[in-house]
Amino acid sequence: MVEPVALAALMLDAALGWPDWLHARTGHPVGGFARIIGTLERKWNKPVRAGRARRWGGVALLLILLAVAGGAGLALEWAIRRCAGSWAWLGLTLAAWPALAQRSLYAHVLPVARALIAGDLVEARRTVGWIVGRDTEELDEAGVARAAIESLAESFCDGVVAPLFWLLLLGLPGVWAYKAVNTADSLVGHKEAPFTDFGWATARFDDLLNWVPARFAALLLCVAGGGWAVMWRDHRRHASPNAGWPEAAMAGALGIRLAGPVRYDGVLHDKPWIGEGVVADARAVRSGLRVYLRACLLLWGVVALGEGIL
Repeated sequence: MVEPVALAALMLDAALGWPDWLHARTGHPVGGFARIIGTLERKWNKPVRAGRARRWGGVALLLILLAVAGGAGLALEWAIRRCAGSWAWLGLTLAAWPALAQRSLYAHVLPVARALIAGDLVEARRTVGWIVGRDTEELDEAGVARAAIESLAESFCDGVVAPLFWLLLLGLPGVWAYKAVNTADSLVGHKEAPFTDFGWATARFDDLLNWVPARFAALLLCVAGGGWAVMWRDHRRHASPNAGWPEAAMAGALGIRLAGPVRYDGVLHDKPWIGEGVVADARAVRSGLRVYLRACLLLWGVVALGEGIL
């Protein structure tokens, strides 16, 4: 029997996202990972610890997350298959659904576009601040637009393509182990102090887990909107071995420049530009959302083929 778990999870996520009422009652599994990460970070990343000890603490964190998330996923999948019989695919779909952020990503970027179109730069800065880590208080329209589009492109990989890839490859253990590692990377996988040593292991492992999904996400974005030449030329201009692929693809698809100088915690980082053409603006954000939707639909087709439905 064909088990359309990944495709059904995509459809469920597109229809509902992770509803606020459900989040208010149960929270989200990623929140559990964040609490584990925060507890162990406070314990093993103290300033008095030597750099080598911090690095080993980060390795231990990674192993614990893989054991907890992968083990829980394995146990849950076993229980569902044992108890649900031929309806196991439905239980597996419900268990995989929270790992996807297809609708949530769109819902977080859309208000930025609307605020920019309305000329409300203050609101645009506020809403884009929910989805990026850079300083947003002094961004102009182009800076806000670039931040939103970059987050949209990179999160298409982290929040949609990569979870699906690991779900298809390894089932619930794969998708939830990926989400645990990716959460750790977002919280502690930074090159800057105080995470330079402690976050090293999770950052490198996250790079490994995203290697194939990032390139596939870029491929989907190029099929959806063009941008092949810019993707091939500029993907290396990003500090990440993976994020540059979907960002360069989106820059090429929209005919704009992304990245460039950006401030984090008051410090200006002179990052190279990705792409060429016009300055990013409100219309570019709306166009980016359309490219994103087309890429999601293409992904649905690929998943259907992968699950033997088409």
